[in-house]
Amino acid sequence: MQIMYIFIAILAFGFLIAIHELGHFFAAKALGVKVNEFAIGMGPKLFKKQGKETLYTLRALPIGGFCAMDGQDELVDNPRAFTSQKRWRRVVILLAGSLFNFIAAFILIVLLTSGIQGFTGTTLTGIADGFPNQGEQGLMAGDTLHSINGERLFYIQDFQLFMHLAEMAGNREVDLVIIRDGQRIELNNFPLERREFPTADGQTSLRFGFYFNLIEAGFAQNLRFSAYTAMNYVRMIRISLAQIFTGQAGRDQISGVVGIVDVMQNAGLQAPTFIAGLTSIAGITALIGVNLAVMNLLPIPALDGGRILFIAISWVVEKVSRKDLDPKYEGYIHTGTMVLLFGLMIFLFYNDIVNIVTRFQN
Repeated sequence: MQIMYIFIAILAFGFLIAIHELGHFFAAKALGVKVNEFAIGMGPKLFKKQGKETLYTLRALPIGGFCAMDGQDELVDNPRAFTSQKRWRRVVILLAGSLFNFIAAFILIVLLTSGIQGFTGTTLTGIADGFPNQGEQGLMAGDTLHSINGERLFYIQDFQLFMHLAEMAGNREVDLVIIRDGQRIELNNFPLERREFPTADGQTSLRFGFYFNLIEAGFAQNLRFSAYTAMNYVRMIRISLAQIFTGQAGRDQISGVVGIVDVMQNAGLQAPTFIAGLTSIAGITALIGVNLAVMNLLPIPALDGGRILFIAISWVVEKVSRKDLDPKYEGYIHTGTMVLLFGLMIFLFYNDIVNIVTRFQN
């Protein structure tokens, strides 16, 4: 079963790469740009088929792929070359990969939420006995939790996430904004932490002491929740990047391809049934799909966002100097950065193996 989940996880990762490259491919074809090769995977060719003008290949390593357009990094004497196109056309082609990833992730989320009977909101329907800060100067039934530490709340998942982050930072107080009777109220440095509260069966449990409203599921609500979830993944990426750059995230929390596959197969193994395992992997696939869409749009050379940045820079250079910027110089920068990215991939591969071995040793 473990091997099966690993295989499914690899296929899921390859699916995301294929969707991304298909976005570039379809946009290029729609705009009349010549595509020399469309490849899924990297490394040696396992399968190839020559189309009318495009070579289609499946390669051995499911860690990438590419849509090789004519004249992508150099000027060529071809009106259908990528560099011969107007800037807006090149930008559309570059954006299409991330757009396809985001659409695919959204569809996955819609499918995963289609069977949900309801969602939990952020309006308080009740407060547990013994909660120390209730009343007009604190929290009351009917209040809607609007934001925590500046982060907007929409569903209970948001409340759980940002309270978890506050706990990890050792904060027992948060800046809370609530909506009460249509009025916005700020509760700065509001004490909020898990406590032992009584349950209906006479026992106690460690929780925050709130009861939240339930939202009945329907077609419109499912779409709204799915769209929100996809956008919330973008917010989680922003938070994760901030944690990496500020040093809050350790090396063991950063994963490459091997780590992603490991997370997927573990999610499958921990599920009670095979179908539940597939559902868990599909959920992670949607998250990674949004991650791939966003990361590719960062203004880093060799990524789509970096190429869009160079298109903007070339426009500025042309306006100022009245001369075109030779694409070969951009190609040099992208090639150099690609070498660095491969080095990062090797480091992440090593890091993933160390994390997996450490986990098994413990």
